[in-house]
Amino acid sequence: MQPDAIAAMVEQWKRERPDLDTAPMLVVGRLFRLTDALDQRLRPPFAAAGLGNGDFDVLAALRRSGEPYTLSAGELSRTVLVTTGAITKRVDRLEARGLVSRSVAEGDSRGRLITLTAEGVALTGELMAAHLDNQRRLLAGLTPDERDRLAALLERLAATLD
Repeated sequence: MQPDAIAAMVEQWKRERPDLDTAPMLVVGRLFRLTDALDQRLRPPFAAAGLGNGDFDVLAALRRSGEPYTLSAGELSRTVLVTTGAITKRVDRLEARGLVSRSVAEGDSRGRLITLTAEGVALTGELMAAHLDNQRRLLAGLTPDERDRLAALLERLAATLD
């Protein structure tokens, strides 16, 4: 097997600076490259549906919240891991498309609730099935056992960063 670009960089650093332990680059560098590669391959179905970056994340968060598929902007922000300002922009786009609606929260006239419309539920269902098929295809080079081990290792790594 030919070395990948990250391994080649590590070898160059070993030659130039043998005093440095460059082993972490093999993991972190590959994670960055994979993130970019996966993002490029996962985005097309959402773009084809006319969704901007992050729009599907909002739709999916609402759909997986269960009926009535409603969350506050703050709940969406925490679930999608972006600021409430970013949520507002995404919800504006989705509302203009008829995929979500806004309403005033009972007991708090300043609070707004975001709810999937019937069209939003249908689109999210279609896209989620396509998204999972796409993910399966992208992971086809790994055996089920390798996927399980990788998932466990990534979970462990994520826990060390929290």
